[in-house]
Order: sequence, then C-alpha cells, then structure tokens
Amino acid sequence: MTKVIIIAEAGVNHNGDIDLAFKLIDAAAEAGVDYIKFQTFITEFIVDKSAQKAEYQKTTTSSEETQFEMIKKLEFTFEDFHKLKAYCEKKNVKFLTTAADLVSLEKIDEYSLDYIKIASGELTNILFLRKAALKKKPIILSTGMATLSEIDIALKTLRDGGASIDDITVLHCNTEYPTPFEDVNLKAMNTIAQSFKVKVGYSDHTLGIEIPIAAVAMGATIIEKHFTIDKKLHGPDHAASLTPEELKAMVKAIRNVECGIFGSGRKEPSKSESKNIIIVRKSLFASNSISKGDIFSESNLILKRPGDGIPAIDIDKILGKKANSNIEKGQKLNYTDIAW
Repeated sequence: MTKVIIIAEAGVNHNGDIDLAFKLIDAAAEAGVDYIKFQTFITEFIVDKSAQKAEYQKTTTSSEETQFEMIKKLEFTFEDFHKLKAYCEKKNVKFLTTAADLVSLEKIDEYSLDYIKIASGELTNILFLRKAALKKKPIILSTGMATLSEIDIALKTLRDGGASIDDITVLHCNTEYPTPFEDVNLKAMNTIAQSFKVKVGYSDHTLGIEIPIAAVAMGATIIEKHFTIDKKLHGPDHAASLTPEELKAMVKAIRNVECGIFGSGRKEPSKSESKNIIIVRKSLFASNSISKGDIFSESNLILKRPGDGIPAIDIDKILGKKANSNIEKGQKLNYTDIAW
C-alpha cells in the first residue's frame, strides 16, 4: 500500500518567534504527520514595498502595516531553520521548507530536503522553475490560481531543466484563505492527473478537514494543510488553519481512508467478513411438511438463516425437482433430500 504523504504547513504561523515554531513542531509530531513545512524567504527579494496586501491579510493583520512590513516580521534566518530542522529530527518528524526567492532556493540545499516544494506564487516564475529543476530532487508543485495551460508551461520548464516527470507531484490548490467550499473544485485534481500523466495531491485552505479527506479518496498522494497553535493569534494564516486537535483528527481520518481505498480491487469476501457468510446468508427450509415424491415449489420452501445448508442462490436448481424422502415442516434441506 502506498502511503499518503501528509504535510503539516506551519508556514509563517510561528509569527517570527522561534519558540512558537518549536511548539508547532511538537504539535505536528504529536499529530503523526510525515512532514512539517515552513517558508524560507528574504523579504526584500520577494515583495516590493509598494505591494498591497491580499483581502484576507487585511482582516487578519494590522491595517496600518504594508505587505512588506507584515512579511518582514515573519522572516526567519537560515540559522533559525537549521535549529528547527535539528529539532524536527529530535521529534521524529521530517522537515520541509518552501523557498520563495532564488537565494533561498540555493540556501535550502544545506537542509538536505526530500523535496523541493514550489508554491503557487512561483508557478509562473520561469527563472525559479529552471533553478528548481537543476536540484535533481523530487518536486511538489502547487497550482493555486493556475490554468491548465500555465501548468503545462511550468511542467515543460521543469522537464526542460532536467526534472523527471515521474519525480513531480502536482497539487491542486486554491489560494483564497479560507477557500469557499464551492470553489474547491476537487475534480480539477483528476483533470491535472489525466492531462499531464503526473502524480497529484491537494493543498487545502478550506476550514475543517472534510475536503482533504475527500481528496485522498479521489486519489491524492500528498495532502498539505495549514495548522496553528491558536487560530486567534495575530497573523495572516492563523484563522484559516487547523488547531493541533483538528490536525490530529485529519491525520487519523486520512489513514483510515487510505486503508479503505487501497485494496486489491477484486470484489470478493474479505478475511474479516468470511466468517459471517453462514450467519447472514440463507438456506432452503421446508415451509410445510413434504412427502417423498412431492414437487418442490415456492409454496413449500422458505429461505432462512443460517446459510450452512443448500444456499439460497441454488433455489432454481431445486424448484421443480421431487423430494427424495419425507421432510418435516421447518427442516433444513440437504442435497440428499433431492431426487436428482
């Protein structure tokens, strides 16, 4: 069975406080996720001071600060991330981070990551994609705000840069925080899979845990979900994130769903239910007294549990046949009672 990879997106929910980041790692490890992911960036390289905030950021952060000022407060140093990665190893949860600029993309090589995660905002950043492809690592590509043609260009850029399509997982995503349920469009995940013959997953920004669970049932191989220590904390992403308890519930539900969907595909009795066949299914019984030579018909037969006699599915083989002996009312029939 292929295990669904669950990424707990801490993002910038540490609020620039490394002690809070350690607590996020504790919560992720307790929830049983595979990875906890942060965001690595140098603010001056990703946001101009003239950039406006997104609408959801205006309602979750100070209205007086610019996007640049907001993001600058959430920036960690590369040394901070070394400390966080070491703590992840201690807590037995894997460390990931998304680089948002070319300098950070080069620096994260120091962390020996399992994946290069490319955020939705970089999907159309051709220079960034080319540099990412040169890493020769498995790539996770988020596609919020994207069209199929833009995804096509991004994948072609990655392939031309040396990335193997077999090492790329494309995440369906919507970048509204929180995403309205009516805008999720999970079917687009399968459209991506069919269009580009790639592994797919889902990066979720809805409230709650239902949609990621549904995505797993639909074939997602990676789930990414924001979480926080406290939804009421000041910051752009807290309100649309899971609590530690919700994260744990999501992980449990995903593990249950993946067990349910990854079977042989053959429709046959399972090991656990085989013992119930005799108990639940029915056998042929005499509904009236039947004398030797009488014809079996629906009027003198009845189907009842247990199913350890002539099975109900064989009734057409019995109807019209003669009784081979006298049979009492309520007696369970055996094949020896039939004159073949």
